[in-house]
Amino acid sequence: MLAKSWTPKLSSQDGPIYLAIADAIAADIASGQLASGARLPTQRRLAEDLDIDFTTVSRAYAEAQARGLIEGRVGQGTFVKSRRVAASGVQPSGLVDMSMNLPPRFHNGSLTRSMWNAVRDLEDRGPDLLMRYQEPGGIIDDRMIATSWLSRRLRDVAPDRVLVTAGAQGAIHAVLSVLTEPGDLVCAEHLTYPGFRSVASHLRLKIAPLEMDEYGLRPEAFELVCQKMTPKALYCMPTLHNPTTRTMPLDRRRELIELARAYDVPVIEDDAYGALAPNAPAPLAALAPDIVYHVASLSKCLSPALRIAYVAVPDGRTLRVANAIRASASIVSPLTSATASRWIETGLADRVRDEIMRETAARLQVFNATLPSNAETSPGCFHVWLSVSEPWTRGELVSRLRSIGVGVVASDAFAVTGAPEAIRIGLGAPATIEELKRSLSVLSDLLSQQPAVSTIVV
Repeated sequence: MLAKSWTPKLSSQDGPIYLAIADAIAADIASGQLASGARLPTQRRLAEDLDIDFTTVSRAYAEAQARGLIEGRVGQGTFVKSRRVAASGVQPSGLVDMSMNLPPRFHNGSLTRSMWNAVRDLEDRGPDLLMRYQEPGGIIDDRMIATSWLSRRLRDVAPDRVLVTAGAQGAIHAVLSVLTEPGDLVCAEHLTYPGFRSVASHLRLKIAPLEMDEYGLRPEAFELVCQKMTPKALYCMPTLHNPTTRTMPLDRRRELIELARAYDVPVIEDDAYGALAPNAPAPLAALAPDIVYHVASLSKCLSPALRIAYVAVPDGRTLRVANAIRASASIVSPLTSATASRWIETGLADRVRDEIMRETAARLQVFNATLPSNAETSPGCFHVWLSVSEPWTRGELVSRLRSIGVGVVASDAFAVTGAPEAIRIGLGAPATIEELKRSLSVLSDLLSQQPAVSTIVV
C-alpha cells in the first residue's frame, strides 16, 4: 500500500525539523492516517515536498526507525512497521488490551519533543552521569528536587527525609523489609495493589485483609485486627485507590492515623495517583509524618519509563531504608533519576501531568457515555471499577473479552480474600480515543447479551 500523498503536518513550534517529522509519523500512525505496512514517500520526494534538505529527511527517517515506527526494505523503500500486540497493545482486530493500568498517551508533538530534548540536554552533565555509581537513595541534588515535587502535597518535608527508589515496587520492598520479618502480619485493604501482594509474598508476610466501603478502608476494620493481633505495618492507598478509584475523606484519614498511633503501627501510604487527583485531601504523611512512609511514584503521573518513586520517611529512618535499597537494588539508575529531576526543575513535569489529566478527562467522558452506570470512576483516575451483574460472571466476561481481543483484569488479581464480581478497565492503554471507543463498544455490546448467546460452541 502506497502513501505517496502523505506529507507530515509540522507545527510551528521551536525544535529540530527532523524531530518534528518523526513526531508527525508517530502521530499519524496512532491516528490511523498511516496504516501498518504503508509505504512512505522516498526521502528525496519528501524533501522536495517540504522544501528542506535531503539530510534532514534522512535524519528524520532514522529517528523514526530508532523508535520502532518504520523500517527500510532493501530495493523496496521505507514502510510503516507492523504493530505487534506485545509492543503496542493493539490486537489484530483493532481492539486493545486494557488490563495494564497505563497513563493515557497524549498527542502533543511539541510537548513530546520537549520531553526528549530534556533527556538530550543531560549531555551537559558530562561523563560522570554515565560512568559513576551514586549512593543508594539518590544524590542530594535529586533528593532536593524530589522534595520540591513532594512539597506540593507534603508541606514540611525536608531533603534528609526523602529517598529516590526504583519505582513504587522498589520503595514498598525496601520499607517492608525494614519494618517486618518473615511470618509477620501486615494489614491492607481487602482489594489491594497486586505489586504489594507480590512483595508481601516474597518477604513471606501474612496479609490481614481490611474491609472497605464506598469511602475506602474502614478504620474500625483496622482497629479490630489491632485488638486481636499485632500487625507490623499498614499498607494502604487512600487516594484514587487501585482498583476501586475510591478516595478516603479527611475525617476518616484522621481517624485512621489516631488508631495507627494508638496501636503503634507504622503506615505505608501508596500515593501513586495523588498528583492526578483534583482537590485530594491531605496525605496521611502530612497528618502524621512521624509514622507514615509516603511513596509517590512518577509512573502514573509522568511516565512508566522513568521507574522512579520518591519516598518520604519518618525522621531517623532514612539510613535504614537507604540500606534496604542498597541490599535489593544497589542504586537507582542515575540517568532516569536525572531525567526526572530535569523534567521537574524546568516545569516540564507539570505540563506532562496536566496533559495526562486532560486526556484522562476526555477518556472518562467516553467511558461514561458508553458503559452502564454500575461502574466506579473518579476525576483524574484513568482506571475504572466495573461491577459484573448476572447472568455474567467476572470469569466468563474476562474470558470472552480475551477471545475477541479485549483485555481487562478480574477482581481476583487484587483480592486478598473474597473476590467480588468485578473487573478493572484501564482507559490509558488504547493509543487513541477512537481505539478506546471501539473496545468499550464491544464490551458494552457483550454485556447486553446473554453469555450463552455470545459464545460459539460446536
